[in-house]
Order: sequence, then structure tokens, then C-alpha cells
Amino acid sequence: MDTSVERVLRAALIEALDTAGMNKVPLVWFWPEGMQGCVVMTHDVETARRRDFTRHLMAAEKDSGMVASYEIVPEQRYEVSPDYLIMIREGGCEVCVHGLNHDGRLFTERGEFERRASRINEYGRRFGARGFRSPVIYRNAEWMSALDFSYDMSFPNVAHLDLQRGCCCTVFPYFIGDLLELPLTCTQDYTLVHVLRDSSLNLWRRQVDMVPAEHGLLTFIVHPHYVAMGRPASLHRQLIAMLRLLIDERHLWSALPGEVDTWWRQRAAMRVDGDSDGWYIVGEGAERARLGWAVRTADGLEYTHDERVSAIPDGG
Repeated sequence: MDTSVERVLRAALIEALDTAGMNKVPLVWFWPEGMQGCVVMTHDVETARRRDFTRHLMAAEKDSGMVASYEIVPEQRYEVSPDYLIMIREGGCEVCVHGLNHDGRLFTERGEFERRASRINEYGRRFGARGFRSPVIYRNAEWMSALDFSYDMSFPNVAHLDLQRGCCCTVFPYFIGDLLELPLTCTQDYTLVHVLRDSSLNLWRRQVDMVPAEHGLLTFIVHPHYVAMGRPASLHRQLIAMLRLLIDERHLWSALPGEVDTWWRQRAAMRVDGDSDGWYIVGEGAERARLGWAVRTADGLEYTHDERVSAIPDGG
């Protein structure tokens, strides 16, 4: 886990507060209704066998009150029928596009990428998908503008165990141009079980302690069929049980990536205003927002928020 971006921003805010002689500054709290963090579950469907296991995975997670996005490969790997997409949506889940054919060559050459991006965009419109994830989480931030999606999930927080190194070093969503990036902040199930040879919750448990401490975004990739049987199946059940308990105990928002996309765009457009009656939030979606505070302390900086709604909706 790398929170370099959060540390840099915290240090800059401390310097600004000290220079201005202030002990706190208002902000729009990170998540709706004062939630302390956010949990997003995603499933990359890479083969026909994983496609066929989707229904079972959805049922298992629904029993625990969890919903997820399913990243679909549109060409060559398997048939994507309208009934399959309907099944995902009727189960309360979300459809995303997962590359073009999952051959690992999407970002090899710029011209070929743009040709494939045109086809990927068409599948996005056909599937009614707002989100994208690149296969093998290969990525190139300078090329992402060719993708006609609202959000992307291809950039990891850290990537020292992935085929492409480099990371975004943050546990919060951020914009790449007009594209909202939802970083992958937790280790993939494949990496955990098949690379690290670890079938316990120990690493995930450490990560789910670290990210909410920053009020950040917990994002998971669990591959259907990897968790169909044996140790990975047991690990998946344990993970869902742990997340369900965590969501309730720590007041976290269990959300689909599209819901996070909508909220983060609204939050980015909100503003904090003040008058003789105090501070309040203005903008679309402000009724779900809470007034937050960055408070200077002897040990550094703390984030807190008001419990009450203090907002004026857009146009108010």
C-alpha cells in the first residue's frame, strides 16, 4: 500500500494552515452521508468458464448484501449474449468492458491502440457500460483519452507484483482528463493465491485496515472460476464475510463503481461557501454531502465531519 499522494497533500495543507495562522479549514467530506470510506468489488470475466460461473458468484455475494461490477471481454474469448448482460443488471450489478480480446497487446502500439479503442467504445455503447478496465491492468495514461468511458479501473495503487510496474500511489479516485480513475487498492486474488502462495486473509486484512484509516477507496478484483472451488472459494467466502462486518462496523459505503463515479463527479463540482450563519455546501448532490474539516493537531492533521446536513442544492 502506498499513500504518497495523501502524505504530500497533507503536508501541503499543514503548511498552508500554519502560514495563514488557522487551525482548521472546511471541505466537502469524501463520501456521501458521512461514510468513512468506500468498498468496491469487481470481477474480471476472462473465459467462458468464468462467464458461466457468474450466476453462482452473484448469488453468493447477494446473500451477504454485496454487489459488484463484471468486466466483460467483448471479442474472441466467449459469446456475450443480451441475456447475460440482463442477468447481471437484474442482479443489481454493473457491466464494464474489459479490453477487446484480452490478448495483452492493447497498449503495444499507439495506432493499433486507437483502432482497438474505437471498437472498445462501440462495445461500451452496445453493452450500456460506463466503465472500463484494461486486461492485465496494462495502462498508458497519455492514451486514455481515446476511450469513451466515464470511469476507468486500470491503475493500481502499487504494482510491484504485476507485469507492468509503476503505480498511482493514492487510495482516492482522481481524474485523467475527463476520465475518472478508480485505482485498484487491494491485491488481486490471483496474485495472492498463485504468486504469493497465500490462502489467508492476512494481507487483505492489513490493506482493509490501512485504506479506511485514510478514508479512501477499497477496490478488489476477484476472478470468477478462480474462486469456484477449493482454497480460493473458501478465501472468497472469508473475504465477503470480513467486508460485510467491516462495512457495518466502520460505516463504509458498499458501492458499485458507477455509483462512485457519479458521486465523485458531483463532489468535484460542489463548493463550500460561508456567511454569518456558518459554512455550507452548494451544488448538485449536496443533500448527500457532509461538511468536513481538516483540523491541525499537535501530531499533524486530522479529518472529521459534521453529522448534520449543511447544504444548499444546485440552484438553491
